[in-house]
Amino acid sequence: MSYNKTVLILIFVLGISTCFGQIKLPKLISDGAILQRDTELKIWGWAAPHETVVLSFDNKEYNPITDAKGNWQLLLPAQKFGGPYQMVFTGTNKITLNNIMFGDVWLCSGQSNMELPMQRLKDKYPKELAEANNPNIRQFLVPDQYDFNTEHSDLDSGTWKEANTQNIAEFSGVAYFFAKELYAKYKVPIGLINAALGGSPVESWMSEDALKKFTGANAELQQFKDSAYVAKIAKSDKNRQQNWYNELQEKDKGGKIGSEWYLESTNDERWEHMEIPGYWADEELGKVNGVVWFRKTVNVSKEMTESEASLWLGRIVDQDHVYVNGTFVGTTGYQYPPRKYKLPVGILKPGKNTIAIKVINEQGRGGFFLDKPYFLAVKKDTIDLKGTWKYKLGTTMEPLKSQTFIRWKAGGLYNKMIAPLLNYKIRGAIWYQGESNTYDPNTYASTFPALIVNWRDKWQIGDFPFIYVQLANFLKETDAPTESNWALLRQAQLSTLSVPNTGMAVITDIGEWNDIHPLNKKDVGKRLSQEAFRLSYGESKVSLCPVPEKAKFKKDKVEIEFKYADSGLKVKGGTTLHYFEISNDGIHFVKASALIKGDAVVVWHSEIKNPKVVRYAWADNPAKANLFSNDDLPVSPFQFKK
Repeated sequence: MSYNKTVLILIFVLGISTCFGQIKLPKLISDGAILQRDTELKIWGWAAPHETVVLSFDNKEYNPITDAKGNWQLLLPAQKFGGPYQMVFTGTNKITLNNIMFGDVWLCSGQSNMELPMQRLKDKYPKELAEANNPNIRQFLVPDQYDFNTEHSDLDSGTWKEANTQNIAEFSGVAYFFAKELYAKYKVPIGLINAALGGSPVESWMSEDALKKFTGANAELQQFKDSAYVAKIAKSDKNRQQNWYNELQEKDKGGKIGSEWYLESTNDERWEHMEIPGYWADEELGKVNGVVWFRKTVNVSKEMTESEASLWLGRIVDQDHVYVNGTFVGTTGYQYPPRKYKLPVGILKPGKNTIAIKVINEQGRGGFFLDKPYFLAVKKDTIDLKGTWKYKLGTTMEPLKSQTFIRWKAGGLYNKMIAPLLNYKIRGAIWYQGESNTYDPNTYASTFPALIVNWRDKWQIGDFPFIYVQLANFLKETDAPTESNWALLRQAQLSTLSVPNTGMAVITDIGEWNDIHPLNKKDVGKRLSQEAFRLSYGESKVSLCPVPEKAKFKKDKVEIEFKYADSGLKVKGGTTLHYFEISNDGIHFVKASALIKGDAVVVWHSEIKNPKVVRYAWADNPAKANLFSNDDLPVSPFQFKK
């Protein structure tokens, strides 16, 4: 071997050795981190095997030695809240962390209502976004990733960000308002670890050992450990969707070159008429899937053309492509986000303007959600777009089968989004999830408590406070007694309060019947914070949502007693209590009379002489349920059986 080649090999080997000897810290322990105060902390990382790592912090040094695999850790004595501090790690390399604070760290998890960022709330809380400036509230956004085979020891990415005008749009709305309440009361830095994913069922957040008790979920996890199986499903989903959209594009008459229906010159005199908002399944067109085009002409003043305009189109099922005067102005790929498009100066013109919308509906009822805003606005001038539009079918398609949503399968999110957090001490957890388990609420009554036990066991910091949001009111209101999976899941959430050190925020008064993502996240955060004051900070004078404690079944009535009704109970907005039901067989229910008696409620019906079941607010959307505390907090829906 030549001398030069030998030198190159030595340089390469030394380079590898140096690389492996480098100190590496977990993503959570980084610039701007908030570490949990008042408790001994584990600080950990990786370096070369049997290497000494030196941490210099607050005029002291700590000298852990790595094990044979290069893992190291040290225990940092409990620190009082405050900062900023600097941490310097020295080995074969040197890492300096700045702006480290000690405060209270809260895990914020669940599905889309926890994930929903402040950006989506900018029109409801414009002042919050415009004036956000609190460096003592910080969020770490955990990347949305999954793995069915391995519990990961670190995250792939992520940084701590302060609550300011540059970053606030990324903060979870619920978590931010929760943190604001805590900081306002205690002036202690608040760290939010945002580990949430839209659509995720509870099983996806549980570890494999916890899932073993649940046959179906465990079988799903084992099945999705097969990477070839997962790849096959992903490929099939992709091909099916791609083929469907390719066929749709080929067949869509309104998208043909030379006859594009979004152009101003399109002759729409013979198009059909439809009232928007609404669904074309209710029109002569009927229940079809595919592409439907909509057009409307509006008159715009010269003044409105001189500034940027806002075009709000509520929510559309499923996908929309929007044009104004033949110019493309925006698209949204699925039904849940609100349609809010900006029109730069130059798109609108004085006089007649044409708005064209290409709506692609994959399955179900296509159209425009009711009770949502539809308007064109420039400053204070607004043109209402609700009313008669013209429409024409572009093409019909067979319904597109839903994709598999591999990322939601059991165990995957735990391994990649929770396991890497377990060494990082937290004060507690807030949780907003359940919508994706309404298909099987009875099982949720077991899996949800199991999740709480699972996380506490894995963190090994005792029964930390676990505070969650009960499902909001959603879907259409019903007047007659009815069965409801949403009500059953709320009951499962209510029963989970039997798990020690848990709390629940009731929000059946602030949901939206036509939106699974209600915008009032400030009150949700506030109600969660009240539970935190009680469970984590030992406050006794707090405003909590009342929950039923026990029911006394008597010959011709039921008397229900409540916890957290210290301020007293009231009928909100009237004199008569609504949404109480009673049954003497547990199958047939009738509307019942109810009367507040001190801190209790008495329920009866003249024809029910031996009641066996009583329930309250038992519906998908019990919006008119009006039993509240005198603190204006709703009483939890419930069911009691004799």
